[in-house]
This record gives sequence, C-alpha cells and structure tokens, in this order.
Amino acid sequence: MYQHFPDFDDHVLVTHRQDTPSGLNAFIAVHNENRGPAMGGCRILKYGSTDLAIKDVLRLSRGMTYKNAIANIPYGGGKAVIIADPRVEKTTRLLHAMGDFVQSLHGRYITSFDSGTTLDDVNTIGVRTEFAAGTLAEAGNASGSTASGVYYCMRAAAERVHGTSDLGGLTVAIQGVGNVGRRLAEKLAADGAKLIVADIETQNARAVAQATGATVVGVDEILLADADILSPCALGGVLSPQSIPDLKVKIVVGGANNQLVSADDDERLQHAGILYCPDYLANAGGIIDLYYQRSTWTSEAVDKHVRQLADTFHEVVERSRATRLGTAKVTDAIAQERFSFGGRETA
Repeated sequence: MYQHFPDFDDHVLVTHRQDTPSGLNAFIAVHNENRGPAMGGCRILKYGSTDLAIKDVLRLSRGMTYKNAIANIPYGGGKAVIIADPRVEKTTRLLHAMGDFVQSLHGRYITSFDSGTTLDDVNTIGVRTEFAAGTLAEAGNASGSTASGVYYCMRAAAERVHGTSDLGGLTVAIQGVGNVGRRLAEKLAADGAKLIVADIETQNARAVAQATGATVVGVDEILLADADILSPCALGGVLSPQSIPDLKVKIVVGGANNQLVSADDDERLQHAGILYCPDYLANAGGIIDLYYQRSTWTSEAVDKHVRQLADTFHEVVERSRATRLGTAKVTDAIAQERFSFGGRETA
C-alpha cells in the first residue's frame, strides 16, 4: 500500500501502529537489511498529514541505509516517526507504547534518538524493548563522536586542498554551535585554527567564542565569511544555487544533515572549485558510536573506527577526480556497493 509514494525505494518493511490509550500514531520503515538489522532514530513531529509522515519515514530510512553502509557498520537502514507534538504530547505512556511497537518487530529495527527525542526518551522506550541504542551511560552523548568524524574528515580535506592535514592557521566558519558544533570548535581551537561562529541561539555562539577566541557573526553572515573552510552544523539546505556562488571557502565539511538543496548542487560545488565532504559521511561518527554501544563500547574502539571515515573520504576524492563526478555521487556509489551485496566488514 506504500508503493505509490515517490519515496518508496523497494523498502522491505513499512508498518503502522495506532494505540488510542497512549495516543501513539507511528510508522516504522526498514529500507534494507543486507548488512544486518536496520538502525535509525525515532522522530517525533506534529506532521500536517499522515502522508507527510509516511514520506518522511521512507526518505529517512533510505538515508540510514546509506549512512550505515558508509560508516561501515553491520546495520541496514531504518527509521521511525511518531505523529505528535513533542512539546506537549510526548508522555511516558506514549514512549512505552513505542517501545512495544519496536519490540514487536523482534530486532529487525533498532531505534535511537532523533529530532523530537532525547537520550532520556530512548531510555524510556528501552524499558519496553531491548532494541534501543544510545542507552549506555558510560558512552555519554554520541555527538562527541559526530564532531570527531567531522574533524577527521576536515583534516583529510585540508590535506587534499593544502597538502597538509594541519588545520593550524586556517580559518573555519562554523554554522551552528550546539552539541556537535561546540565540540568541533574546541578541537579546532586546540589545533590553532581561527574560528568564526554563528548560531540562532546567540548565547551558544557567545559561549563558544569565550572558550575558543572565536569571532561571532550573524546567522545571515556566516555563509559569506572570508574563511578557508565552511562547516554547516545546524539546519540542512544551506548549499543551494543561491548560496554556492557567494561562498569564499575551498572546503565544506560539516555535521548538519541534508546540506545540499538538490543533487545538482554537488556539481555546482565541484565547478566552483570547492571540495565537499558529503554530510552523511562527515557526520557518521554518531551512528558508529551507537553501534559500539550495542557491542563492546570503548572510547578507543569508537575513535579508531571514526578515524576511518577520513580514509573513506580520501577514496571518495580519488574516485571523484578519476570519474569527474561530484563527491556526493561518488559517496552514494560507494555506499551502494557496500549494502547491495550485504557486505558486513567492520573496523
């Protein structure tokens, strides 16, 4: 019944549950299981219609197949969405009902946090299911690993453009200094990079500036910054036909999702002479952390695996130069190779 949706891409499972006592109205989609059970976060959003929720869960679950493959972890792609206002309708009863829904799939889908959910929410869901990731107390917040992945990919990009991975002396403009952007700024400052930061929450930008010596600019100025590297770490959709011609940077590497407005923007960046590290490669450190939380988590094991994202990016650049395709298309191709044949190689 979901095949008529444009975002349906041979998904192996799309299932719906509505539970009146708890108010749960949720969808779970599993896109691909070739590498293993599907993993992806649970999003809570007051969708305008059921069709919009279905579109989102189809699109997001497909994206997780690619992210988990490029991260080289033994998981397929899945996602869950709950149609609710997370500010007023997110209750313990609703989250417990979601846990029951996840448990009913017997491990085909492993959930975690996403927009509208927190680590505490995942713990609440986990009361009713063993298939919840992100609940390991000693691991802390996976955003630290996300920031590390962005950092390692940024060093790889600098090596490609400047001949050295040393970021000292380079100017990095960070758009968004929340959990990921703040941690990234701390790493870059320790390397001696010059920082320009912006955040819609001005107190976040000021706090990072005080800690790192960064220059604070307005959110409407950060894309125009005179910098070497742009790091989008806030909302997606920042790289567009309108914004790309105004960029002064030679490298874009950030933690935000869906940075390109359209697939054509990959080629626009290439033609502008800007080296772009595709978002789901750069920000894959978080999902790697969650994988280890369900196996044998140590900070050393996670960091070793996250560092390999830079190796993958070097492979992307080599293929891009050989084929003259944009880095986003090449990254998609590598991910497809990894999940199409069910490869389960991990670090």
